[in-house]
Amino acid sequence: MRRAMNIRPNPGGRLLLAIIPFVLLALVYVLGSAERRAVNPNDKLLPPFSEMATTATRMATEPDKRTGEITMVADTAASLQRLALGLGLATLIGLSLGVAIGILPVADASGGPLVGVLSMIPPMAILPILFIVFGLGEVSKVVLIVIGVAPCIVRDIAMTVQAIPVEQLVKAQTLGASTWQTVLRVVLPQALPRLIEVVRLQIGPAFLFLIAAEAIAADSGLGYRIFLVRRYLAMDVILPYVAWITLLAFVMDWALAKLSRSAFPWAYAGERR
Repeated sequence: MRRAMNIRPNPGGRLLLAIIPFVLLALVYVLGSAERRAVNPNDKLLPPFSEMATTATRMATEPDKRTGEITMVADTAASLQRLALGLGLATLIGLSLGVAIGILPVADASGGPLVGVLSMIPPMAILPILFIVFGLGEVSKVVLIVIGVAPCIVRDIAMTVQAIPVEQLVKAQTLGASTWQTVLRVVLPQALPRLIEVVRLQIGPAFLFLIAAEAIAADSGLGYRIFLVRRYLAMDVILPYVAWITLLAFVMDWALAKLSRSAFPWAYAGERR
């Protein structure tokens, strides 16, 4: 008997199945937009795709009369700089502390409970504290991303290291490896693929913290622009910006997936496709 769980589409079928939901969503949006415009030609809630394309093209190509900068380019550059700093620092902290807690019993006993508690604190709840301590500049936004993302990475890497078979660690020590050599030769090669995977999972939360911080205190950035124009109900700006943020996150996720598969192909040898 052929079971549904064993039916695997070919590459063409996979592409078609991936496209169909997006086409259906676009169709629903077009019908909803047309219906609202038929009732009210000045409706702003669901602008047509043509109107959004015109606005997005203008913001992505024409300099702003006040600043002289191309609005979407300047906002994207500001947000990506903050995101890169925050996510990069969180990744570095997560790998360092995660490996230490996972491999060193003393570090696990002292740092494990602390990281567990920190990971339970809602980052948005301490955003006012960050603004008070670090001011309204770039530091507070980067720190929010680090605080929101790093504890999750630390816990995930620590559990990954602790799941390494004890036999491998014993064998490395039997062959004369020190703790540092064991980390380099045994632990890191197995932790790095998981590190990339957990960073991929944290791209969404990182964008969330970034946009929230930019919405409250910033003079540039994707989140700043969205919350700036919301008072005018400028959905022809908001929706393209949301789509652009989604595209940026998707590209980052795709690039990390490609990096992981090319650098650590052995980690995906038994993957079910």
